[in-house]
Amino acid sequence: WENTDLLRRVITVRQTVGRVYDSEQNRTERVTSTPKTKTSNREIPIGKELFDALRAIKGKNTAENYVVGGSQSPKEPRTYREYFSRLLKRLNIPRIVFHGLRHTFATRCIECMCDYKTVSAILGHSNVATTMNLYVHPDMEQKKRCISKMFKSLGKN
Repeated sequence: WENTDLLRRVITVRQTVGRVYDSEQNRTERVTSTPKTKTSNREIPIGKELFDALRAIKGKNTAENYVVGGSQSPKEPRTYREYFSRLLKRLNIPRIVFHGLRHTFATRCIECMCDYKTVSAILGHSNVATTMNLYVHPDMEQKKRCISKMFKSLGKN
């Protein structure tokens, strides 16, 4: 909660939680660390739907607690992946990996005519090329709209 500012409607990304392989113990361990790059530390605006959901659960938590789970320690990263996988199966949605949500988000932002630099900043990329090369996947409808726009700009329908 300390990284969630409901007054300004902003989430600040200051840390990540992941699993790292420990070769000495031959196992993985959960690690909380700073984001990979300087631009990975960022503020992300909170949309109306998320704001309403966060406001509804805020009263049950303290600033020291994590938003998801309500405890003072982060949830296991695998827990999110497993829950997401079960949810997709229950809703009869084709399987995608949890990280695929970032790709979907970036693609949908671009489809909605958000500018590339803004999408790149939200994702925490230092270079717009990273966003373009890794996260934006235009579909055939986007390509058709692009061609149509180009011809309209020439005065040809």
